Amino acid sequence: MKMSRTIENLKDAFAGESQANRRYLAFAQKAEEEGLTQVAKLFRAVAEAETIHAFNHLQIMGEIKSTTDNLDAAVSGETVEFKSMYPKYLSIAKQEGNKEAAWSFDVANKVEEIHAGLFSKAVREVRNGKQMAEIDYYVCSVCGNTVEGIAPEKCPICGAPKTKFFKVD
Repeated sequence: MKMSRTIENLKDAFAGESQANRRYLAFAQKAEEEGLTQVAKLFRAVAEAETIHAFNHLQIMGEIKSTTDNLDAAVSGETVEFKSMYPKYLSIAKQEGNKEAAWSFDVANKVEEIHAGLFSKAVREVRNGKQMAEIDYYVCSVCGNTVEGIAPEKCPICGAPKTKFFKVD
């Protein structure tokens, strides 16, 4: 079945709005580092608006479903990333001698596998009619490693110290 041009446009718009959100949050962080707090605030405000646009597009495409379906989609997406996308990107970066990109692809690949595992565990709980146990999640601000319970003394993915982890609420 051929995808309509409108659906293709919604998918492209979703990707663009999502990227703009992340880009503006990174720009806000840089503005904060430079002491430009009002510029940082502006970047964060527009990033929030871009998120609203992205959510609207996703909703119209029918891609926000039941939590079980959403978890299945998350497992699938993370699995594609760690099994095929990132290994391919890592190989090319190494061939081209781009060590920074290779590092970024390598840590992302390792963390995406962790994410797939976390989502798989969650979908099993939901399918069994269970509420997930209340636990804390910590994310490494260097590589994105996501852990349950408590932050490790040293990130097993990138070696960052415990102080580089932040708690997600």
